[in-house]
Amino acid sequence: MPTTIASNQTVFKTIADNSDFYWPHYRDPETELTSSDLEAFEHDVHRLACEWFKHDAHDDVEAFISWCPLYHLDFSPHDAHPSWHAKTKPAVPMIRALMVMELHDWEHETALIGYLANHPDLVDALGFETTPDQSTIWRARHERFSDELLRSIEECVTSLCLLATENGVSVPVSNSSSLKTDLPPLEESDDGPTQREILRRADELTAEAQRRIFPAFSLDHTEQASIPEDAFWELQTYLGLGENLCANEGARSFLTESTRKQTPLGHNHRHHIRQFSIESIREMYHEAMQRLLAETTSRSHFLGAASVAIDTTEGSPFTGDRTGHEDEILETKEDNNEYAYQWASIQTVGRGPRIMLDARPVRRGDTLVEIVTDLLDSAEDLIQIERVLMDREFDSQHVLERIVERGYEYLVPKRKQTSEKAVASRMEKHGVETAINERMLHLGKNEWHQTHLLYLPKREFSGQIEEGHERYVVFMSSEPVTGTVEGRVSFYSDRWEIEIGYKHVKRFMAKTTSKDFVLRFFYFAFACLLYSLWRLIDHLVQVFFTDTYGDDPWVTMHDVLTSLKKRTGIG
Repeated sequence: MPTTIASNQTVFKTIADNSDFYWPHYRDPETELTSSDLEAFEHDVHRLACEWFKHDAHDDVEAFISWCPLYHLDFSPHDAHPSWHAKTKPAVPMIRALMVMELHDWEHETALIGYLANHPDLVDALGFETTPDQSTIWRARHERFSDELLRSIEECVTSLCLLATENGVSVPVSNSSSLKTDLPPLEESDDGPTQREILRRADELTAEAQRRIFPAFSLDHTEQASIPEDAFWELQTYLGLGENLCANEGARSFLTESTRKQTPLGHNHRHHIRQFSIESIREMYHEAMQRLLAETTSRSHFLGAASVAIDTTEGSPFTGDRTGHEDEILETKEDNNEYAYQWASIQTVGRGPRIMLDARPVRRGDTLVEIVTDLLDSAEDLIQIERVLMDREFDSQHVLERIVERGYEYLVPKRKQTSEKAVASRMEKHGVETAINERMLHLGKNEWHQTHLLYLPKREFSGQIEEGHERYVVFMSSEPVTGTVEGRVSFYSDRWEIEIGYKHVKRFMAKTTSKDFVLRFFYFAFACLLYSLWRLIDHLVQVFFTDTYGDDPWVTMHDVLTSLKKRTGIG
């Protein structure tokens, strides 16, 4: 999904809705920074990147560098070339070009100039009118910009690569490798495990997990079949490890690289998968998760009651003929006349490892109550659920009632209707920052659902106040608030983890142009399984060495994929 004006606006809206964020940073009243301070430059880039890479449409670091607003900053104290001189290239495009150079870890200007020559769209996106020559780039690095600014550029790019990697966005190999070895837990130290010990343990756990999950998947296969079932799952794993690999291309590469005597061809692989039903795929996924979680529980005592997030996601826009598939290829959430396959899932968030507990397709006519009930039915068989987090898409009293009936808490943002707008307007008029109201939501047939409406100001609001309510957001909570409104609403930030999970999952999906609904769903479900495997392996590695765990991964996705690749017979 390409970057759009709407997706970029979403980033700024997220920042504006968070009262803890100041953008630009030099406007923070608690700092004494100005627009010419490099700390402000580094902070603004970092803050935007934190939110930008969480969006499904944002999967390119160069696109962020080209888009990231910098013209509000004053670089003149660090620029030896006067801006009024006719031959002086504007500072911002030059800084962005040096960020691209740093991103690719190029030591010489020649590499950058050649790259720009082959990517004229990037030249325009960076802000240049024409491609700069090599001497211009050399002077920018050695004569024009101060050493302090060049160091800030390096800091910004390092931050971008870390944030991109955390959100499942690929970075150039040189930077990816350096990031992996630069992660603090992986450095050799007298106070903890060495990188070699960590990777060895991850490899052992991956081997054990793979032996457990593959038997959960079963083909309608005769005993006399010449190709063993494991070869099909190894091929599917191989497709997920590649970059946009389709079954035919991936099967040919797998045949060449695998040590197996016989491997499935692409058409054979797709044929067997198409014999599944949606229900059988979900049953196999559920069994695989049971096996993984049983193994995890036997090795970790941290899998207690957990918060879960429920959400839907879309595949890449479908541009072909939808005839006969209108109930499966649906309108996208954004009002842009695009269509896509859509999936719903439930993931653990907050404490403990982030696991996609279950996934299901979304068809036309599926109600929110059906989707939420279905996913909770599956998830509560795997873990103990404490709280359910969802976005405004699930603002439905019937959905909330179903959650409470099961004994779970919920926290969901509410669309402001007339009554909520009136309350927020009175709060604005009287200078009230937060408020809590009890509300009875009508379910029908004289039945009601009781909820608590939490009002609080948006963070960093900079819009126009016309009706009086615009500065406030409203959340619905199943439980009375015993502390502050801000404290209760802070739990909602955990919901972003399912968005991050989707970005990783989509990297594991094999490529296809098929309209076969079963095939499409299997690719998504198997990618969810690979993502969950990575998160569980990282959790167990941390627990093994420290008897605790943290949010920052010790084992990268690249580490687990490398181990999986070895075990498909091609390592």
